[in-house]
Amino acid sequence: MNISAPFIKRPVATTLLTIGLAVSGMLAWGLLPVSPLPQVDFPTIQVTATLPGAEPETMATSVAAPLERQFGHIAGLTEMTSTSYLGSTSIALQFDLSRNIDGAARDVQAAINAARGYLPPDLPNNPSYRKVNPADSPIMIVALTSDTLSRGQMYDAASSVLQQKLSQLPGVGQVIVGGSSLPAVRVEMNPTALNQYGIALETVRGAVAATTQYRPKGQLGDGVRTSEIASNDQLLKASEYAPVIVAFRSGRPVRLSDVA
Repeated sequence: MNISAPFIKRPVATTLLTIGLAVSGMLAWGLLPVSPLPQVDFPTIQVTATLPGAEPETMATSVAAPLERQFGHIAGLTEMTSTSYLGSTSIALQFDLSRNIDGAARDVQAAINAARGYLPPDLPNNPSYRKVNPADSPIMIVALTSDTLSRGQMYDAASSVLQQKLSQLPGVGQVIVGGSSLPAVRVEMNPTALNQYGIALETVRGAVAATTQYRPKGQLGDGVRTSEIASNDQLLKASEYAPVIVAFRSGRPVRLSDVA
């Protein structure tokens, strides 16, 4: 049986079929997805930890290193890379393709819990993790500019207002705020002065943290009405930290400016 015989005997039908196949091929080619990486479910998890004001070297040694030691015990881990920035560190965990991503996420959470005792005590929040796909890329970048607000104020507005609003939009998977950071005050201690007064670094840290707070002071009431007394004791300028009392020695106050 000659397969080409029916097409030779019916040239009009053959021509129409050829045109139809060509048009279908062009339409299908235009609908093919284009991606730099194939659509594969990569078992990848990204861990993020923040410590406002900490230098990249501090983040790498005090935050990233303890986490990496615990992550190294997870089965199926093929690659681990970490990047430390000012006040934050990011660790990418790549697992074997046969590794179940949900099981890997549970192991990552257990490793974070195990490393919590080795992390700095002033870490504001536990490290967070999320499943990521290396093929994902941002679809929109929004830039903020202002003639009146500082970079810290714009970052605060973007992270506290704009980020939450954008995250609530349907179909939005992640919103990342970058380009600046919240304002922070670094205190460079004088080791000689600390040794002279016999003051530990943790004592200084606790005194500074207790000074700059925003909390209620008490209540006033007359049996009918009750009023809350609140005071904002937060220090907003670096110069305001100098007179902070960190300890008492021989009945005299030792101020932060005496040991920094």
